[in-house]
Amino acid sequence: MGVVDPSFIQPSEHRPNLNSTEAGDDEIPVISLVADSNQLISQIRDACKKWGFFQVINHGVPLVLPQEVTKVAKQFYDLPLEDKKKVKRDEVNAMGYHDEEHTKNVRDWKEVFDYLVTSPAFVAASSQPHDKEFRILTNQWPQKPPQFRKICEAYAEEVEKLAYRLLEMVCLSLGLRDDRLSGYFKEGPSFVRLNHYPSCPTPQLALGVGRHKDAGALTVLVQDSVGGLEVKRKSDGEWIRVKPVANSFIVNIGDALQVWSNDIYQSVEHRVVVNSERERFSIPLFFFPASHVEVKPLEELVDEQNPAKFKEYIFGKFMAHRNRSDYKKQPGENIQIEHFRLSK
Repeated sequence: MGVVDPSFIQPSEHRPNLNSTEAGDDEIPVISLVADSNQLISQIRDACKKWGFFQVINHGVPLVLPQEVTKVAKQFYDLPLEDKKKVKRDEVNAMGYHDEEHTKNVRDWKEVFDYLVTSPAFVAASSQPHDKEFRILTNQWPQKPPQFRKICEAYAEEVEKLAYRLLEMVCLSLGLRDDRLSGYFKEGPSFVRLNHYPSCPTPQLALGVGRHKDAGALTVLVQDSVGGLEVKRKSDGEWIRVKPVANSFIVNIGDALQVWSNDIYQSVEHRVVVNSERERFSIPLFFFPASHVEVKPLEELVDEQNPAKFKEYIFGKFMAHRNRSDYKKQPGENIQIEHFRLSK
């Protein structure tokens, strides 16, 4: 990735402001998971309502694991391109290496390696409503570096445990049983992504990831000290840089949780800016329900005063439609949960 190909260039209205500042006094909350339980649930509720994002510390994931997985990710991305392409993903098996992902029909300035938390996984074969077929996704692992698979699997196991804990806390913050949603995630196609953002000669034109919302329930991400993640502040639409906090994970609400919560919590747009001097690594776990799960407002959160704001959709069908744009430009807008919003 040297000279910027036109496919990377963002429309002028969506190009980054490289002088954007961190949140300052209005920081994205940093929450310790060893706080008093009532205080903890209250902090999560406030963060989900105000930001849709928060950071967690004292989270129980061994601190060495994010360091180790970042180290082997760098070793993998330093390999020659022909070696990385030996595990290249495609539209049949979406797990592996990819360097041509698109967001909002503009190519992202990044390369990624995706792997399932549990392999194999079953996903919808197509977005067609009457197609009952599923297809199988399986992990593919590079031979180099030699510890790559072992470290990646250990990382996924621990961060998935954290995702389940966070899901329980979010449920409690909504006044639900802590296990209200947990069953939906058994056999779900949750996956980890190793993001590599190379230095970019024209960071004012491109984005590491264009503006988007996450489709799943939660995203649990570790970022390095370089930073680059920006969140669109709900109060005024300003792009706010997420300050890297040592030994933390960034957590954000996804579309599925917005629908389940009937708009009490909202999935928030975010993006990644790049820079001309330093490469950057981030490692999200996308916490997904199983493909057959029906996503609709939970009955406990619906009444006459608060009617359902969304019609239901099948998670796997939704994702099959969304994933079409990962590989090439698509005509028209990609599917969003707003397409399922009920008229008032």
